Amino acid sequence: MDLEQMTATAMRGTSITRDEALEVLAADDAETLSIVAAAGKVRRRFFGRGVRLNYLVSLKSGMCPENCSYCSQSLGSDADILRYTWLTDDQVHEAVEMGVSHGASTVCLVASGRGPSRREVAKVAGIVARIHAEHPGLHICTCLGFLDDDKAEQLAAAGSDRYNHNLNTAEEHYSDICSTHSYADRVNTVQTAQRAGISACSGLIAGMGETDEELVEVAFALRELGAESVPVNFLLPFEGTPLHSHRELTPQRCLRILSMMRLVHPDSELRSAAGREYHIRTLQPLVLEVCNSIFLGDYLTSEGQTGNDDLSMIRDAGFHIVDASDGDGGICFGRGNHERARQAVEEELDGLRAAQSHDRLDGDGVPIRLRGAGTARVPNV
Repeated sequence: MDLEQMTATAMRGTSITRDEALEVLAADDAETLSIVAAAGKVRRRFFGRGVRLNYLVSLKSGMCPENCSYCSQSLGSDADILRYTWLTDDQVHEAVEMGVSHGASTVCLVASGRGPSRREVAKVAGIVARIHAEHPGLHICTCLGFLDDDKAEQLAAAGSDRYNHNLNTAEEHYSDICSTHSYADRVNTVQTAQRAGISACSGLIAGMGETDEELVEVAFALRELGAESVPVNFLLPFEGTPLHSHRELTPQRCLRILSMMRLVHPDSELRSAAGREYHIRTLQPLVLEVCNSIFLGDYLTSEGQTGNDDLSMIRDAGFHIVDASDGDGGICFGRGNHERARQAVEEELDGLRAAQSHDRLDGDGVPIRLRGAGTARVPNV
């Protein structure tokens, strides 16, 4: 494995080869830190030491008719998660303000389901427009399932900067994890969003029984598709989902997967998404050497580490938060009015947090989200 050559290639903005990507995945644990260091050089070449914070707002949770075997919200899932219909406008506003006050540069609006009706698209378009009116510099990513051209154009007109629709796994592996739609359906939705002028956010889920070759295949498929933001999820084995018994990931394996993705996507926003805390554990700070984006706080149906711990991790590792209005890596908080506003929110919430119970784990050890959107409890920020 020639890490020096791989680094030189990626530093030019060019992907390493498929064979080299396979070498990274197959490397011994003893080589992981060297691989992370190589990927870190590429990360700093294109993104410096800035970290973009994404904040999830789950507009509607559970009750999805699709049978994706990894998903706690799917048709066949018995996972004991939050299930609720659409949040009210006030609930959305409160959730967005929490994320923004803690430095999020992108708010991700997510609704479970196969795809939105025309009425639902109009509803989300209205939410997007209101958020833009209140926070003109904030980036907004929507994730509503399958789209047609008219629906994508309506979201674009409202101001949706990005649309998230993950490929999840390689085409040849897709039928093993879902039968109610195809890999081609997912590719088509990403391309539909792109035709409307919306930036593509599309990534994968590792740990679903795929081979190294299949991981490399989906990594390059995302590159060829033109995904500008690439979230890398690690399977959360929710009790009550078909894949709950999968346990093939280790912290070192996850770091090699992220490093491979950086070397294939040298100049893309690479985000460590769901499963970061569960699988990478005490090695989480090393994620920042490779990825220039993380989610702040909780995920859709699982809890992350506290938002304050995320922010402390970033600062302690010598990185800084990228402002929504600063594409070059400016610091988003830590001085001036923004810091004072953040401190005021913290003071108001400290007492409420102290009264709340700690994470509830399901039978497979996954922390179920029981706070924030869709509940009366204070969000994790």
